[in-house]
Amino acid sequence: MSRRLVTLLLVALAALVVGACGNKEDKTLHGATEGIYIDVGGLKYQVQISRVLNPTDREDRDYLVDLPADQQLKPDENWFAVFMRVENDADKAAPATDAYSIKDTQSNVYKPIAMGPKNVFAYRPAVLQPKDILPLPSTGAAENTIQGAMVLFKIPVANFQNRPLELQIPAPDGGGETGTVDLDV
Repeated sequence: MSRRLVTLLLVALAALVVGACGNKEDKTLHGATEGIYIDVGGLKYQVQISRVLNPTDREDRDYLVDLPADQQLKPDENWFAVFMRVENDADKAAPATDAYSIKDTQSNVYKPIAMGPKNVFAYRPAVLQPKDILPLPSTGAAENTIQGAMVLFKIPVANFQNRPLELQIPAPDGGGETGTVDLDV
């Protein structure tokens, strides 16, 4: 085979490889900061904002409505809220996760507090149809300036030093896929 023919074949092969890569959709499983869309279980998850809540602040008190009676802060703890947006831009229905957690750099893991039904800001997982978004339209969480549903955690004050705190978003089907987001504290 001539050198020119071999070169042309190699160029054509390289073009096919590069072209095939262009057809592949990127999947993001980690966000180094809030605001990045994370792809988990066929849905897109986005942390709108995260922050410590102050129970004596008027606005923050509204976020803490309908806490379970057994969930009171100890003097060395803070409420920490993560406001989530979940989108289904696929062509089929998919369930949103109900198993968030936060992990710090010392491997401490924090689980969300289940809020009562009167809390209009609480994250409530649902099966999202194509083009659906959580929080659902016309809910308090969707109409709030944050436009995210609240996942509430209790974290010891001292452990906020173990940064970054990492939100873990597991696929609801238990398939082993987990997205993560480094939270701003």
